[in-house]
Amino acid sequence: MKTKTDFPTINERRPEGLKEDGTPYKVLVVDDSMFVTKQIGQILTSEGYEIVGIAGDGQEGLEKYKELYPNVDLVTMDITMPKMDGVTALEKIIEFDKKARVIMISALGKQDLVKKSLLLGAKNYIVKPLDRKKVLERVRMTLNQ
Repeated sequence: MKTKTDFPTINERRPEGLKEDGTPYKVLVVDDSMFVTKQIGQILTSEGYEIVGIAGDGQEGLEKYKELYPNVDLVTMDITMPKMDGVTALEKIIEFDKKARVIMISALGKQDLVKKSLLLGAKNYIVKPLDRKKVLERVRMTLNQ
C-alpha cells in the first residue's frame, strides 16, 4: 500500500480546517437529516475540521453547545427541525454566547427564516442541496469574521 511518502508534495497546501497553531477548528453539526449531517461531516473533515458534536434537533444542539462551550468554533444549524427549530436554537445559543458563530442551513424558499436568522445573529447561511465549494467558502468566511 502506498503511503504519503510515496507521493511528491508539489500540490501540498495547508488544510483549511486548521488554525494557525495547527489545531483543527471545532464544529458542531445540528441537523435532523442523517444524510445532511454525514455530508457536512465529510466535506469538513476532508479539510481538517474536527466535528466535535452532532445533534438531531435544536434542543439537543443547544444542550451540546453549552456542554462543549468554549470548545466550539462554529455551528452549522438546520432551520427546520423537530422539537426546537434552528431559529429558536440560534436565539438561545446567542443568548448564552454572544460570540457564537452559527451558519444556518436551509432548503430553498426559506428566505424569510434565513433573514430572521441573520438579524438574530447567525453569521452566514448555506442553501441545500449542499455544494462542497460553497460550504467550505462560507465556513472560511465565517471563521475569518
